[in-house]
Amino acid sequence: MTEILHGPEPLGPRVQAVAALPGHRLALTFTNGERRLYDARGLLDYPAYRRLRDEGFFRAARAEYGTVCWPGDIDCCPDRLYADSIPVN
Repeated sequence: MTEILHGPEPLGPRVQAVAALPGHRLALTFTNGERRLYDARGLLDYPAYRRLRDEGFFRAARAEYGTVCWPGDIDCCPDRLYADSIPVN
């Protein structure tokens, strides 16, 4: 019988929902119930994220696999999203 191995537990909460906001910001809801705001402008100079400069493309953000994803296999580390975001009410 083959044993299925799983990786380590996640470091922090995972993204449950996302809404793209003007100014390259993301409104995030995490699995622990927290709502947080992430400013994605710091990503835009990295080659992997240059397509996000287009606001229309940026608005295609969706929550999948516990993080934020865009078409073309673009995603962000959920731990980084949590650590670099600020709480909102």
